[in-house]
Amino acid sequence: MLRPGFLSITAVGCLLGFATAAACGYAVNPATAGVTLLLALLAHGGANVLNDYHDAISGADAANQQGVFPFTGGPRLIQTGLVSVSDTRLWGWTLLGLSALGGVWLTVQVGGGLLVIGLTGLLIAWCYSAPPLQLMSRGLGEFAVAAAWWLVVVGADYSQRGQFFIIPAWVGVSFALLVSNILLVNGLPDADADARVGKRTLATRLGKTGVAWMYLGIGVAAHAWVAWGVSRWIHPSTAMWSMVSAPVCLLACGWLFKHARNSTVSLQTPIVLTIVAAHLHGLALAVGALLPHL
Repeated sequence: MLRPGFLSITAVGCLLGFATAAACGYAVNPATAGVTLLLALLAHGGANVLNDYHDAISGADAANQQGVFPFTGGPRLIQTGLVSVSDTRLWGWTLLGLSALGGVWLTVQVGGGLLVIGLTGLLIAWCYSAPPLQLMSRGLGEFAVAAAWWLVVVGADYSQRGQFFIIPAWVGVSFALLVSNILLVNGLPDADADARVGKRTLATRLGKTGVAWMYLGIGVAAHAWVAWGVSRWIHPSTAMWSMVSAPVCLLACGWLFKHARNSTVSLQTPIVLTIVAAHLHGLALAVGALLPHL
């Protein structure tokens, strides 16, 4: 229910934040960096479990017979009777609570701004799935995810720098956009089931062709953001290494357009390519930030 395979994208976001701080001359503190990574993973895992709880309550997971396991459709532990709905809610809130408590300790160590970042992230985790907002059901889930993973980068940098700064805020944008593409394409296999229970994600609103166009727009915007940052000396020139993710995004996008009208083809290929693209982009940005200073 934690979906551990997806937690690695949060680890990449933290590494990117640590890298931007190190590139600006702040030595990485192993203790605060380790705690930051742990708390971010707890928050991500808690949000995943809470999402399973609300999808069980709404009936979305029970209605979903077209999910691409293990990427979409939930782990189905509630549906097979291995975990109760009440226990799922308890564990979701326990994980988020542990993240919040740890965040208070970390705030004392590095600065009050981190509390603002952490509480905002936890608020997004709650608003994504839970009523009355249920952002995922209003076509706003992808925007919430982009904001959350942008905060991961900014928060990881803050944990080392002890203050807000423009560089991590800028660098985190392209990474956050590509993470939002993961949710966008993951919504396609679940679209029919989501629509039946009133969960109006972007995939249910746009359809495969609409998702493909939006996917392309997000991918182009993410890579153009890096190029513009390099031209303005906000990114170092080595940040252009992050363009390694562009061909992967284009492959996924081309697949979506090619099979937009074929409902029988598995969506595993573009899902995997999208996950790979976001990881490559974040890691390449981190290496690109550090290289000029090594």
